[in-house]
Amino acid sequence: MIDEVDDSSPLGAELAQENRRRRALAETTLERPAQPRVLTVSNQKGGVGKTTTTVNLAAALADQGFNVLVVDIDPQGNASTALGIPHGADRDSIYEVLIEDFPIADVIQDCPDIERLQVVPATIDLAGAEIELVSLVAREQRLQRALTAYHSYRAEQGLDRLDYVFVDCPPSLGLLTVNALVAAREVLIPIQCEYYALEGLSQLLRNIEMIQKHLNNELEISTILLTMYDGRTRLASQVADEVREYFPENVLKTLIPRNVRISEAPSYQQSVISYDPTSTGALAYLEAAAEISQRGGEQGR
Repeated sequence: MIDEVDDSSPLGAELAQENRRRRALAETTLERPAQPRVLTVSNQKGGVGKTTTTVNLAAALADQGFNVLVVDIDPQGNASTALGIPHGADRDSIYEVLIEDFPIADVIQDCPDIERLQVVPATIDLAGAEIELVSLVAREQRLQRALTAYHSYRAEQGLDRLDYVFVDCPPSLGLLTVNALVAAREVLIPIQCEYYALEGLSQLLRNIEMIQKHLNNELEISTILLTMYDGRTRLASQVADEVREYFPENVLKTLIPRNVRISEAPSYQQSVISYDPTSTGALAYLEAAAEISQRGGEQGR
């Protein structure tokens, strides 16, 4: 961190502002939630940053000393890839948990470059799980029951309890996403700061209402995160204002910018927190994680 920056130029002003943000973050103390918080990251619109958000928020919170679990429930397995977790067809995964009743403890893996971060990976087998789930008993509650059993397992084994669980959903509203919503108490919705940002969101909100009414009355939309923000465009600011007007209590102050380091990190099988912790993208996700921690410290299941 540069202590003194000439802020008379636009670049200097930007660097000075970033330094102030880093100092404020360094001075922030985050407390463990009273209970494990389970957050499902969902938006059926593709390309909004669901997996990027899941991976980097989880890494940011683990970096701050919290015990974090990522459950990859997307058949593409991008969250598993981004965290350096092997998830070939020969690996046991969330598929075995949902379909064959494997305990999560049997399929969980440690993230190789971030302590206190663990992952339940997804494999391509998950692509057929939507159909296979239809005929199973309590098909909507299978992930919830597996997570409950895993919390009990950690307690029985004398392991430190989890602080955060992030569930990365596929870009659809099928049974995999339903399982994720039933298993969580909180929904985190990433919304990109581009045209059509709110398109299709009404269907997701209707589905969440149905889950609340019939399967999980504790579920709430706790967090809206604005992603892919480009401060050079008027459109991004207009979209951000529109989303804040639509969700006045839920939108984080932190904006996730368009940042090349965020885009590069997955190709190295890393979060941006590991890949380039000094980048603007890493700073934004660290700030967002801190804000989530501060806004919902008493929430959890």
